[in-house]
Amino acid sequence: MGQVDEKIEGMYQEVLKRNPGETEFHQAVLEVLESLGPVVAKHPEFLERKIIQRICEPERQIIFRVPWQNDKGEVQINRGFRVEFNSALGPYKGGLRFHPSVYLGIIKFLGFEQCFKNSLTGLPIGGGKGGSDFDPKGKSDDEVMRFCQSFMTELYRHIGEHTDVPAGDIGVGGREIGYMFGQYKRITNRYEPGVLTGKGLTWGGSLVRTEATGYGATFFVNEMLKARKDSFDGKICTVSGSGNVAIYTIEKIHQLGGKCVACSDSNGVIYDEKGLDLDLIKQLKEVERRRIQDYTATHKHAKYIAKGNIWDIPCQVAMPSATQNEINGKDAATLVKNGCIAVGEGANMPTTPEGVKVFLDAKIAYGPGKAANAGGVATSALEMQQNAGRDSWTFEYTEKKLEDIMINIHSNCYETAEEFGAPGNYVLGANICGFIKIANAMVAHGLV
Repeated sequence: MGQVDEKIEGMYQEVLKRNPGETEFHQAVLEVLESLGPVVAKHPEFLERKIIQRICEPERQIIFRVPWQNDKGEVQINRGFRVEFNSALGPYKGGLRFHPSVYLGIIKFLGFEQCFKNSLTGLPIGGGKGGSDFDPKGKSDDEVMRFCQSFMTELYRHIGEHTDVPAGDIGVGGREIGYMFGQYKRITNRYEPGVLTGKGLTWGGSLVRTEATGYGATFFVNEMLKARKDSFDGKICTVSGSGNVAIYTIEKIHQLGGKCVACSDSNGVIYDEKGLDLDLIKQLKEVERRRIQDYTATHKHAKYIAKGNIWDIPCQVAMPSATQNEINGKDAATLVKNGCIAVGEGANMPTTPEGVKVFLDAKIAYGPGKAANAGGVATSALEMQQNAGRDSWTFEYTEKKLEDIMINIHSNCYETAEEFGAPGNYVLGANICGFIKIANAMVAHGLV
């Protein structure tokens, strides 16, 4: 990646000093600050008002104990987090992640990214993120319910439709959102569908929310390809992961004429050169909650590579949709060497700085997560609109709104990159476009 402008370098060093050991947060901050040199040259008022320092410091960080009992009656203790990062553009908005890897640094990295992602959607939402080191895998529904109720017993006092609106993320799907919403309603005696998004369709949820992140990332890549007079038609694609984002990325790729040949989970990679059977993947992952290797029991011709690296499989379009830092410099070089022409990030920060540099140097179409995967939060905001109006939209109407938002994000990033002298660099375009909108709102609000 580029160098940090000398005016900004001291600010980054201060972030390192104030937030020791939070490597993912440091990486996310550096990735944005590297883009801001030309912005502060053009807008010296942002330096005078210390906008960058203020954006790097969350408005509020909440850490709490979550006690619950397992099915054997044993007491368990987890840690809960909610980082309310920036409310310059609207109420805090961002998911909850339940995974053993969760600690403050992960939540801050996700919250920081969320600020810029939400800004890019053009919708009135600020940035936040939360979660717990609780692992829902292998837990019974009753255990998950008891945990979610305990988690919400603390979280409820910090959220609200005009304050902070959480959603799901890794480990938090419709089941978990349901248990948390039920507990919120029980504690507050208020039916406020606008307090959480990702709800069930019969009680305030939005059509397309399930598909939104995967569909949105694919729409974004489609726009990048169009800008190069190309399309998904006939393209060989690989999508890492096999959860919600990956499944609906694969679905939209197939609808747009591409052929997805590989996906993965934490145990290994499935490769089906005939094209992935999406119905089977949905059955395994969404209905039966099984591992991806069971795909080969039905499709004997497919290959399962235990602990394999999906980025070794040649493709023209790569869609990392699993977790942070899953593509390193070597993986990125392999992708480029094997003929990859476009990368769209369905996950948050799935490419290391070394990997990003490889993609940018190769001049391939590279859509960073804060732009490419903004479809999820955009549709969450559309769910908030429906809740506020006590309304319910059709699938087609909501999907068209999502597609329009992703087309708009692409054109804003593309035009901003050109304006600041880096045509085709969506990293620079997304960072600057997202930052300027937040910064202008912060200037307007005064010193808060």
